[in-house]
Amino acid sequence: MSASLIALVLLAVFVGALVRATFGFGEAIVSMPLLALLPIDLYTSISLIGLSGLTVACLSVSTSWRYIDRPALIRLSIASLIGIPAGLILVKFAPAIVITIALGTFLLSYGSYSLAKPLLFKTSQRPLLNNPAWALPFGFAAGALGSAYNFTGVPVVIYGTMQRWGPDRFRGTLQAHFLISGALIVFGQAVGGLWTKDLVVLFGLSIPLLVIATFLGAFLHRRIPANRFEHYVFVLIVLLGLVLLVNPA
Repeated sequence: MSASLIALVLLAVFVGALVRATFGFGEAIVSMPLLALLPIDLYTSISLIGLSGLTVACLSVSTSWRYIDRPALIRLSIASLIGIPAGLILVKFAPAIVITIALGTFLLSYGSYSLAKPLLFKTSQRPLLNNPAWALPFGFAAGALGSAYNFTGVPVVIYGTMQRWGPDRFRGTLQAHFLISGALIVFGQAVGGLWTKDLVVLFGLSIPLLVIATFLGAFLHRRIPANRFEHYVFVLIVLLGLVLLVNPA
């Protein structure tokens, strides 16, 4: 693997980690399409983003643990554990392009509707999912999509926006969930045969960049106005949906 290729891989990892550290999600959907443009093995990409996401989550939770919604975290994590084996089966048999296009379409539709809704309707700011049991299907989907394609964040982000979590609670709970599910997913990827010989080298080289991205992202997060955070999250959801549709491979 050439030095220029390694540099491009590390840049893709850094950009994704910075988005994750700033908003609490989005790393895989940013980094995976970028890595898909490079001549590296798909399993290496999946495993590298899995390990990178786990590292960012470890660093982020240390500064946001007090904002975690613990009951929701427990339900999401238990359901994610059940969903992980389903994802490992999914990645072996389901075409990645089908899953990617479906996710991109959903994110684009959901984000666009959420941005337009305040302009079209007079809506309250009450949670849209009041029953705690709703965490279970979202957690299961997070585990399945996470172990298969590192898209753990998509279902949990949708759940968090429907719960109308504030910025600190949103970021803190997401990072705590990513820490738990990420550890399980990385273990599942290793056992499932997704680790390659290039993974250790690339991950080792990326660690300093992940540390920088985490603290830079925390700095940027603190400067986002609380009353605009949800709007920015929906904008990011739309952009991520477009990324998946433009580059679904």
